[in-house]
Amino acid sequence: MYREDSLASEIRHFLDFCRMEKGLAANSLESYGRDLDRFACFWGGGDAPVPSTQEQIGVYLDSLYGGGCSARTVARHLTSLRNFYRHLQREKQLTDNPVELLRTPKAMQSIPKFLNGEQIERLLAAPPADGPTGMRDRAMLQLLYACGLRVSELITVELRNVNLEMGYLRVSGKGSKERLIPMSQTAIAAITSYLEAARPALLKGRASRFLFVTARGGAMTRQGFWKLLAQHGKSVGIFHHISPHVLRHSFATHLLEGGADLRSVQAMLGHADIGTTQIYTHVARGRLRRVVDEHHPRA
Repeated sequence: MYREDSLASEIRHFLDFCRMEKGLAANSLESYGRDLDRFACFWGGGDAPVPSTQEQIGVYLDSLYGGGCSARTVARHLTSLRNFYRHLQREKQLTDNPVELLRTPKAMQSIPKFLNGEQIERLLAAPPADGPTGMRDRAMLQLLYACGLRVSELITVELRNVNLEMGYLRVSGKGSKERLIPMSQTAIAAITSYLEAARPALLKGRASRFLFVTARGGAMTRQGFWKLLAQHGKSVGIFHHISPHVLRHSFATHLLEGGADLRSVQAMLGHADIGTTQIYTHVARGRLRRVVDEHHPRA
């Protein structure tokens, strides 16, 4: 059973542990924080004791379903709780873990949305090539699609992470894990043009360690990139399903359509588990169907 601090206090200790010792990325910390804040509010807020029984956790999960949460959302909350309670056990604040034996609800796996080749070509050509912001936007879109980056990875790329001569990009992803991704020639050309003409014009003599900068000299923000992506999508008639992650899905889908193996795509996307990459197996299944149709004597 539980021994000492309030629920809110233990949540703060857990988040500090995740930040200082596990080195979790800011997005992961925000996700844990949101889920655990909701958990604390359900039990009365800051001074409530830590729930210590499986029945209490079950009541909370039922409230999520009752509030309209999907199975995927409930599964994410359960993951946050599982990590939180494991931390309490490590710290000897609990002798029994009420979450450990609870089953994670199975979410229906949706096929990721992606753009086809013709839509990608239109989108990449949308930013004007004769001005600093247009050249920057074109370089950002080319790099996002060429490397399958998350938007958080794209906006935090530093100059030292880009090797144009060798043609690769060093990316710091979730959990501060680094990976090397080869860049396409079109992305290299777009970044080279941006560095030579557009970036100096945007910085106006100011210094920045980031590759992509705004007219004020600061780093591009997530909101800023979402906005410019929507604008360029709208300009070429792509109104729906346009987001940075759609380009990431398009990158993975087109690689698999072109014959890449799932392990290689996993490495380039930075997925820790091959199970995460398997959302793209609809592409592999489609390719198998074509292989059978084209090569089996009785197809």
